[in-house]
Amino acid sequence: MIREVIVVEGVNDTKRLKSFFDVETIETHGMGLKKETIDLIREVQKKRGVILFLDPDTPGEKIRNRINQEIPGLKNAFLMKEDARTKKKVGIEHASKEVLKEALDHLVTFEEKEDTLSEEEFFDLGLKGMEDSSVKREKIAAHFHLGKCNASAMYRRINLLGLTYEQIAEVLK
Repeated sequence: MIREVIVVEGVNDTKRLKSFFDVETIETHGMGLKKETIDLIREVQKKRGVILFLDPDTPGEKIRNRINQEIPGLKNAFLMKEDARTKKKVGIEHASKEVLKEALDHLVTFEEKEDTLSEEEFFDLGLKGMEDSSVKREKIAAHFHLGKCNASAMYRRINLLGLTYEQIAEVLK
């Protein structure tokens, strides 16, 4: 059983997780996230802990960012788009048990702290402004289980995790 309550976008995500794991969920109902739901997540975080497990798409990232901003210290699970898609859709409901377990085994908690990587170092690593920057970001995202993200989100997540230039350079070798 997973102790924390998992926040997902919809009922199909809940069904998929419950088909493989002994879990409880809170559904955001997609972008229709209400203040009452945020308040519920805040209360559950105090009592049992919360894992944000949202779809690897733009709406899922917007929901994740909003909840993380409103409630610091939540655990986050990420899927890569290619691991959670059909020909037309992307989401938790389409991921295999193995992929879901892998994501839940590698939770990430973001904490506000002093930057451990400067913007100059971010550029020096080739994570922005280079022809292969998106490929490098995907490699970092996969290694640290950060989910696919653009340069701005990657820079923020690296610093929220306290990752250093050396740690990132080692992965990019």
